[in-house]
Amino acid sequence: MEPAVDARGRHLERSALTALLPVVALLPFWLLAMVVIWLPVRLIVDIPIWVLPLVWLVAGSLLFIPSVQVAVLSPLFGARQPTEEEQAIIAPIWRDLAIAANLPSYRYAIRVIDSDELNAFACGGHLVVVTTFALEELTDRELSGVLAHELSHHLGFHTFALTVGHWLSLPVIALARIGFFFQNVARAATDSFVSHSAALTALGRIASGILYAISWVFLAALYASDALGNLVGHGSEFEADRRAVRMGYGRALADALRQVIRLGGGTRTVGWRARLTTSHPPARTRVARIEAMMRHPSQ
Repeated sequence: MEPAVDARGRHLERSALTALLPVVALLPFWLLAMVVIWLPVRLIVDIPIWVLPLVWLVAGSLLFIPSVQVAVLSPLFGARQPTEEEQAIIAPIWRDLAIAANLPSYRYAIRVIDSDELNAFACGGHLVVVTTFALEELTDRELSGVLAHELSHHLGFHTFALTVGHWLSLPVIALARIGFFFQNVARAATDSFVSHSAALTALGRIASGILYAISWVFLAALYASDALGNLVGHGSEFEADRRAVRMGYGRALADALRQVIRLGGGTRTVGWRARLTTSHPPARTRVARIEAMMRHPSQ
């Protein structure tokens, strides 16, 4: 591990701010979803229109409590506690990382996903998830580089906007799915029960078309928010790489990325559509940048 440049402590990085752009783009559609949900709710409980969004935001704020975060997000991602064997691998690496970042190791929780992908990710504000394949295929040194990168996401507050965006997207996703469901029901009912009447058939198809259009409004908002998130997310990956280098884990991270390339990943996306659906920069590009940063640490 190369000598570390001081990169300790948490501070707000530029990509944490640009990551708010997808949240801002999604916000009007979330508010619209809240209104749509409020309309039937008020028939049961007479509440002001502002109560439902406020309750949703307060409930979302609980996700930033570490214990709640781990309890809610771990099952959501299908993650579990490490086994004794896995913990024996993770614990000493994480202890050294905490020392390098000048943080208590207990501030963050490590969870494991049973997967045959070489992957790890940071979520919430205190959770790091790593796959079993990464634990099996990477050396301890390479794994330390990967975990340093994920810790760097937390230290730069990169995961804050992502968590908020995911929480706001839930009612939008729900309404899109409900809309498509009722659109299918309306179309099936029209074909089955009123096909003998031209007027009723037209009415059923109009209802089906309206539901379809409403569903696509919410779905398009999700696609646009995700695409914008992928575009600005590349900056957070480069910033996390930079901090990992400054912590002294640059060569370990570069070697881990070379493993990704060896297993068939790291190819450059071709075309703007592919770039909009890719959340990470190419591994080869990241390796080149990491090596450049190690050659010129002051830049």
